[in-house]
Amino acid sequence: MKPAPITEPRRRRPGLLVALVLLSLAGCGGREQRDKGPPEVGYRVLQFQDVPYEAELPGRTAAVREAEVRPQITGVIRRRLFEEGQFVRAGQPLYEIDPSLYRAAVQQASANLAAADALAKASRKRAERLTPLATMQAVSQQDFDDALATSQQAAAAVAQNRAALETARINLRFTTVPAPVSGIIGRSLLTEGALVSVNQVDPMARISVLDPINVDIQQNATDLFRLRRIALRGGQGMGVAVRLKLDDGEVYPVVGRLQFTEVSVATGTSTVTIRARFDNPDNLLLPGMFVRAMLEKGMQRQVMLVPQSALGRDAQGRAQVLLVGKGGKAKQRLVTAERTVGSDWVVTAGLTPGDKLITQGLGKARPDQPVKAVPDTTPQGPKSAKNKAAR
Repeated sequence: MKPAPITEPRRRRPGLLVALVLLSLAGCGGREQRDKGPPEVGYRVLQFQDVPYEAELPGRTAAVREAEVRPQITGVIRRRLFEEGQFVRAGQPLYEIDPSLYRAAVQQASANLAAADALAKASRKRAERLTPLATMQAVSQQDFDDALATSQQAAAAVAQNRAALETARINLRFTTVPAPVSGIIGRSLLTEGALVSVNQVDPMARISVLDPINVDIQQNATDLFRLRRIALRGGQGMGVAVRLKLDDGEVYPVVGRLQFTEVSVATGTSTVTIRARFDNPDNLLLPGMFVRAMLEKGMQRQVMLVPQSALGRDAQGRAQVLLVGKGGKAKQRLVTAERTVGSDWVVTAGLTPGDKLITQGLGKARPDQPVKAVPDTTPQGPKSAKNKAAR
């Protein structure tokens, strides 16, 4: 006998089974979604706070005083009398220039002074002898006048030669080049045997006063105006404490003090120069270093701190947060966030004390949708999954 042919309904039976399975799974998923309920989010109750207004600005260190060691005469360097990189005191000898020519100039000026002094004495005595004779008209008046003029000229020559001698002695003293100020001396830019002159371009060495040390800070004029306005609004003056952050991220252990704020704004950059001064006993800070200066500009009153992760931006760039509203629903609200402090935004408008800010589970919460709100100190995620497995 021939087997019975397969009918059309039997061919369609596998497709029908697949459809029934999918409908069953969909029903299970819907029941699971209904059993799960609103998403769980963590919230934080907000309160007003007073936040220090700090500005982190770029700056560069500069020596309080920096002097160039320069020659005041022309000559050849015979000796260097200091160790590079060491502390030197004002007046300490640093270089010795060959004094031979200047010592000879002193001797010559001394001899010229002696000759002029002898001539002056002879001229003065001749004028003194002619004085009574001129009174008795025993000599002509012209001879007396000439003798008196010669005596005065000789006295003037003595004064000129005395000044020349003093100049020669000063030049001889300049053969020893002293330190103009006390401080740390850098490397010697000239060596023994080098010829130096008064009008040379390069100095012989540089001395820097490093303790204390200045830090010149550049701040935008608009930001400086806002900081002053906030300080005045809070009834405080501008703060003076300044801290430094070095290139490696370390904070300099000494707190500095604000010295002055420039009275004019740089037209090219629209910045104002602020100068602070720091004690530098270990010479850790060197002139020319780039640093970050943190200035405390008073307190900003009655503001709220919102974690940066809890604040977003809309398409127009406006700051917004999610709150737990009435009826346990998430509520979106626009806020004003001016700046950050650490990991928080400083919000100055849009929030009121007692608002419940959603800080956890933001990816699950939707505006105007119910949420299950718990304090953000409650563990999230793993604990919920564990409870679900237990159920």
